[in-house]
Amino acid sequence: MTPTLVRQHLSHTGATPRMDPSARARDWSEIQERMLVPLYEAVYERLEVGPGTRLLGLGCGSGLALLMAASRGAAVAGVESDCPERLTLARQRLLPETGTWGTRARVDVRLVDGSPRDAAGAGTPVYTLVTAFEPIGCLAGDSEGLGETLAAGTPLAERGAPVVLAGWGPPERCATSSVLRVATKLADPLRSTGSWRPALRDDLEEVAQRAGLRPDGSGRVACPFGYADVDSAVRGLLSTGLFDAAIRATDQVQVDKELAEALHPYQRQDGTVWMPNVFRYLIARVP
Repeated sequence: MTPTLVRQHLSHTGATPRMDPSARARDWSEIQERMLVPLYEAVYERLEVGPGTRLLGLGCGSGLALLMAASRGAAVAGVESDCPERLTLARQRLLPETGTWGTRARVDVRLVDGSPRDAAGAGTPVYTLVTAFEPIGCLAGDSEGLGETLAAGTPLAERGAPVVLAGWGPPERCATSSVLRVATKLADPLRSTGSWRPALRDDLEEVAQRAGLRPDGSGRVACPFGYADVDSAVRGLLSTGLFDAAIRATDQVQVDKELAEALHPYQRQDGTVWMPNVFRYLIARVP
């Protein structure tokens, strides 16, 4: 799951593994995030994202999905409360003082570290589209925080606005599932708070219904994870935070070693790593 790997789902047990948060964020931005580009494109095409769109991205990460929407002419706002280092990269991409969007970006881009409610200033028009592109359905309990985020974000959208949720497809169609099981195996003492589990058919619908949203269509998109070599694959996968519990339970060296071994079946003769995956998205409507 490159762009398809989720937020940093940290276990509540033990200290956070020693790491360089800025390096992790760069690995996410430069290696992993792009893997979900087909998903972003499919959603934007289906919903005809363009100059009339006001998009609110929940869990916007380092801003690639927002950048793609802005390139279509949309006004975009992003909220990222879990990883300030990723948000820093999003600001470099999208804000005029460091980016390339010129005068329009000063009006049409808003990036927030905090609650979705902070994305609505005085006089801010309502949003016409809300996205939560961080895929759920690969860790036990990985949708728990999403309902609260949706509860804060969807009131900022107009009635009937689409809300897009994303999730992993069936494990038999996601080669990366076998690699993610390494995290569960190594984190056995902690597995109750961060263990791998296969995506279920109605995961996204259940989240939408709990948030008071009305499901209104879905789709599947092929999002292969492709890496230049095993080292890049390891760095990209680690940048998701999905292996942090395993690092706490063992150590960085062991996780790196076993992750590289799990990737071996997907390494091609030229040294590149290729893992076919399918992701699913759900379109729900604000009541």
